[in-house]
Amino acid sequence: MRQPVLALAALLLLAAPAAAQSLEELPFDKQLTLAKVGDVDAQYQVGLAYETGRNVAADEAEAARWFRQAALQGSVEAQYHLARLVSRGTKGLKQDYPTALKLYRDAAAKGYAPAMDALGQAYQQGRGTEVDFARAAEWYQKAADQKLADAQNNLGMLYLEGKGVARDLDKAFSLFEQAAAQRDPWGLNNLGGMYEMGWGATADKTKALDLYQQALAAGNDKAQANIERLQGKSAAAE
Repeated sequence: MRQPVLALAALLLLAAPAAAQSLEELPFDKQLTLAKVGDVDAQYQVGLAYETGRNVAADEAEAARWFRQAALQGSVEAQYHLARLVSRGTKGLKQDYPTALKLYRDAAAKGYAPAMDALGQAYQQGRGTEVDFARAAEWYQKAADQKLADAQNNLGMLYLEGKGVARDLDKAFSLFEQAAAQRDPWGLNNLGGMYEMGWGATADKTKALDLYQQALAAGNDKAQANIERLQGKSAAAE
């Protein structure tokens, strides 16, 4: 009978100050208090805090511990974040591609788009499984259907290169365009490349340059080289 009393005490402690705050807005110590008494959303938030170093010293092993607890209670978001940490490994957490793959598969089966995209990447790169571009394309498509920009870009690249799918510049262009419409940095950059090369659209260097500049402004540092190359070509032509 002791645990329910502790849980109730913790909730009462938080009730007054939390009235006008969302869980994400609570101070870390209060999130931790709730997490310790089994609140799944608080466990997820504590995991995020440890993963990102937000309001607490970053500790990915500790983040994995809280994500695992939340995942066991059914949090698909926590399961996805746990899979990411397990996939790359960190101090105190062994890298384990097969386990990450299982976690991604389970989260993807529940309809979580980021996990679908991550599963596609695992198949594309052969992490925890054999390289399979066709299966990568299938999972990217599922996530792209949910309008996930990362998946739209990844699937667009497969269509551009003809890996796992028949090469189709029009489909690649359309997917990059969808990602760019969300102001996605890579979508903007990739769409710029399509305009520069005249793939899936009439070549338009002015449009390409504008998209590269938008990509850079959105945080894609790789777009800088494309801007310099295109401006250099323009200067040489003059």
